[in-house]
Amino acid sequence: MSLSVKEILNIGRRQLEESHIADAAIDCKILYCFLMNVSSAQLILEYQRILPDSLCDEYFKLLDKRSAGVPVQYIIGTQEFMGLTFKVNESVLIPRQDTETLVEDAISIIRENKLRGEDLLPKKKKEFDVLDLCCGSGAIGLSLASLCDNVKVTCSDISQEALSVARENAEKLGVAKKVGFECGNLLVPFKGKFKNKKFDLIISNPPYIKTSVIPTLQKEVRDHEPMMALDGGLGGLDFYRGIVADAAGCLKKSGILMFEIGHDQKDAVSALIEETEQFEKITGLQDLAGRDRIIVATFTAKKK
Repeated sequence: MSLSVKEILNIGRRQLEESHIADAAIDCKILYCFLMNVSSAQLILEYQRILPDSLCDEYFKLLDKRSAGVPVQYIIGTQEFMGLTFKVNESVLIPRQDTETLVEDAISIIRENKLRGEDLLPKKKKEFDVLDLCCGSGAIGLSLASLCDNVKVTCSDISQEALSVARENAEKLGVAKKVGFECGNLLVPFKGKFKNKKFDLIISNPPYIKTSVIPTLQKEVRDHEPMMALDGGLGGLDFYRGIVADAAGCLKKSGILMFEIGHDQKDAVSALIEETEQFEKITGLQDLAGRDRIIVATFTAKKK
């Protein structure tokens, strides 16, 4: 029996609610728009349309995936970030709106040499050589490449599958000529006697969730997003520790280190940076919700 669009949306909302999907009313519409390749603005014009059984069946298959906990972004294969559309799959973390704060602050530094309205460096740099470390889909680095004229970006990740997604995103966003890719563990690819690449900015949203917290995460996150992009070790600091240990050797004079952090990690990550005695202006910043979200530090180029 054929159904109208309004009817199947109501069925979809109820099914997702019964499966305890938090954004049921939104997700049922997203899945329909994806299936029919229509925009959310066009959806209201579709309500009285009668769908054939074949399309109803396809829609219900999508609903079943979402009901089982598969994130809607993985079902439709994309996520919006910084006004750009990124391909995502289960090889990469889904970009979060919280991370846009990190990118916006980086853009301010690159374009204006300012951090929340304050001058950051002695003088503005004409060009920025940027490393997006633990890049995943490339959301951070490729956003900077898309939105800033004076950058060259390197996206690096230990996962070849993630880098494949990032490369595809670079092509789709039209920034492939401005972006290079490296596969390896943290800063290892940029160290060595014959290869010692240095950057103006190292920016990273590394795994920072404590191992003990992983089982308490939402089912969508715990069961579907890549664990290697989530688990930060017993104290959640393993990746910060590894990056901070080598960052000084990979930054140019007055280079900048920027991290996204967990809301309760400001003091611990700041302490790791301070212990190197090679950084100054170590600053914690909050997101729009008032939670500690970012650490910024400037490399002093001093020998220990």
